[in-house]
Amino acid sequence: MKISASFLTIDNIDNVNKLVDCDIDYLHLDIMDGIFVNNKNEVINITNKKPLDVHLMVNDVYKYIDTYKNLNPTFITFHYEAVVDVLEVINYIKKFNIKVGLSIKPSTKVEEIIPYLPYLDLVLVMSVEPGQGGQSFIMDTVDKIKKLKELKGNYLIEVDGGINDNTINLVNDADIIVVGSYITSGDYEERIKNLKEKIYG
Repeated sequence: MKISASFLTIDNIDNVNKLVDCDIDYLHLDIMDGIFVNNKNEVINITNKKPLDVHLMVNDVYKYIDTYKNLNPTFITFHYEAVVDVLEVINYIKKFNIKVGLSIKPSTKVEEIIPYLPYLDLVLVMSVEPGQGGQSFIMDTVDKIKKLKELKGNYLIEVDGGINDNTINLVNDADIIVVGSYITSGDYEERIKNLKEKIYG
């Protein structure tokens, strides 16, 4: 299990850089347009010292893909609920040699995205309502992760929201966990060490 650290709740560039220097696998960029979700957040200037995991919580996905592809991210993930033609968006991202993720909100069933699973590199399961940090983990997420694991696709399973040193035990079947406020509300290195001890024992 890999850790993708979100800096959604950090408002100081020095602390963002401090997070980047920690022992994390990916840096998670939460991109919000104030339309698909209530909050707005854009990140243009960011270091590539860590692989970037871009999560688009936006309506105009093509506009933001065109912006964030220039950061050479490992993943660009968009929301199933935000687009009309999912396959068209998948193919658009792939033409830039960027891995594609599809995210689903807590209210969206896994069954709805089954037709797209063969084309995806990653499925991001939201374990909170997208758009705001510090929310509590939604328990229905556990069944969604289990279902995606049973389907045995070639995609990675990522889970985002409410992950801490307790809820991490609920998502053992995930390949990547997105962790924000748990890390950034304390000593970054110590919190990451706590998570890794839970992962690796």
